[in-house]
Amino acid sequence: MTEPDIRVVAAIDFGTTYSGYAYAHKANPNEIFANTDWQEYEGRFKTPTVLKYNDNWKLESWGAPALTERPKRRGKNISKKPVELFKLHLGKMENKPSLPSGLDYKTAITDYLCEITKSLKTTLESRWPMVDFYSQIPAEFDATAIATMRNCAHKAGLVQQKDTPNLLFTTEPEAAAIHCMKALREHDLGVGDSFMVVDCGGGTVDLTTRKLLAGNKLSEITEREGDFCGGSFVDQEFIKFLGRKVGSSAIDLVRQNHYGQLQYMVQEFCRKVKVPFTGVIKDFKSVELDLEDICPILKQYVKGQAKEDMEDAEWVVNIEFDDVKAMFDPVVGKIIRLIHGQLNKSDEECSVMFLVGGFSESRYLQSRIRQEFNGIVKNIPVPPNPIVAIVKGAVQFGLKQDVIDDRVLKWTYGTRIARDWTPDDPLERKTGKHIIVFERLGKKGDRVGVDQKVLRIFAPTSIIQEHACLDLYVTSKDDAEYCDEPDVNLLDNFNFHVPITGDDIRPILYVMNFGMVEIQTTAINVATGEKYDKTFDFDI
Repeated sequence: MTEPDIRVVAAIDFGTTYSGYAYAHKANPNEIFANTDWQEYEGRFKTPTVLKYNDNWKLESWGAPALTERPKRRGKNISKKPVELFKLHLGKMENKPSLPSGLDYKTAITDYLCEITKSLKTTLESRWPMVDFYSQIPAEFDATAIATMRNCAHKAGLVQQKDTPNLLFTTEPEAAAIHCMKALREHDLGVGDSFMVVDCGGGTVDLTTRKLLAGNKLSEITEREGDFCGGSFVDQEFIKFLGRKVGSSAIDLVRQNHYGQLQYMVQEFCRKVKVPFTGVIKDFKSVELDLEDICPILKQYVKGQAKEDMEDAEWVVNIEFDDVKAMFDPVVGKIIRLIHGQLNKSDEECSVMFLVGGFSESRYLQSRIRQEFNGIVKNIPVPPNPIVAIVKGAVQFGLKQDVIDDRVLKWTYGTRIARDWTPDDPLERKTGKHIIVFERLGKKGDRVGVDQKVLRIFAPTSIIQEHACLDLYVTSKDDAEYCDEPDVNLLDNFNFHVPITGDDIRPILYVMNFGMVEIQTTAINVATGEKYDKTFDFDI
């Protein structure tokens, strides 16, 4: 079968609160287009990561049209189940946001990717009819989550085959770093200089520190890190603030029964309070939120003293400067601690710190970071249109993948092998004459070159053994003794046939190749020359 002629690279930035895509033709790689045609949300680089279903769980709308319309004071307000923040279910955070009963997060992801894929294909078809494209998805989760994303992308129709090489994952901070490369000269960075990228999104904040090498290549000099402390967590602090005014039980009931009105109220907070906030008192004017106007259903759930207080206030909530600062500070403080941790990991001077992502446009966040790090980092710029840094960087990576020279392993990798049992080993783990142990193949924090290979020689433990098993395991620890320890997880199985030859030793050459975004393993029967290949999706 003939391979398709791939002439267009497209990238989808599937974000926690907003999503978008960009694309470029290989014939003109310097011209990268970020989509701004989003149904009723034209002129913006991204559309909300929101879905709206009917009561039978049939998708009614997505993106901006799925955001709830202004509530009516009169008439029945029927909840249409707008759903948001479902991407956070890919991560390992505690207290994940709730989803409506009956909706699985994988279904939500698939439905959303299906709609954004339709938009992408329509856009590309209008520019270059009948042209096949190559897809990039930047993601910053573990191997299991990336495998889930690949399955969802396949079900959504983004790719025809789940394991196609035409769907490639890169990491979000890596894509952002590639995008920022073009601005390095503006800030007097040259070969050998290091820079940090702080990607502040809606749900997550991810950091990476890179060094510019000769030939416009990037080296990762520290293990990248991140946490759940993006802009949407400021919204959650607002909900907590409101709960202290009207009672948390009232908020919970609105969330459960009239989620659309809660969503509308959050959007009003973002428009009137969150976006304009600078952290400077003289810039701030007290904000009044009329709950009867923006969330009329709330009144029926407020009880007791809270109801009396709100009636006295005529259902108006005043938001003062200190209130808003208290909403931002837990989130901003967490981001500042992440930056300190990233700086402390490197012995090299960080010349520039780029702030990218939608939340980086917050002037308060910018001022707090600059105030904290101006004495440590010479320059802390926000590139133009920081909200598209990731998606444009992902396109650039798809056009020129050799820009990455090496990466730092985020996990420790190993396989499951049998070796001779010794008296120092636990007796309860003895199996015949052997013991099953974790054999480390790559250590967390190690720097590995693109296409760097790890070589090992293994052999069957018995002359009558006909099958070998070299499964791949991952752990966040530096090492492990056994594969069933806590925090040691099976990434995937790798089984193959080993013919019986009568020889006492039948050596198997195990080759593990750290590729661009996947691990390729090959087992070679040294005696026969037979090869067995296995590709593992992974997040290094």
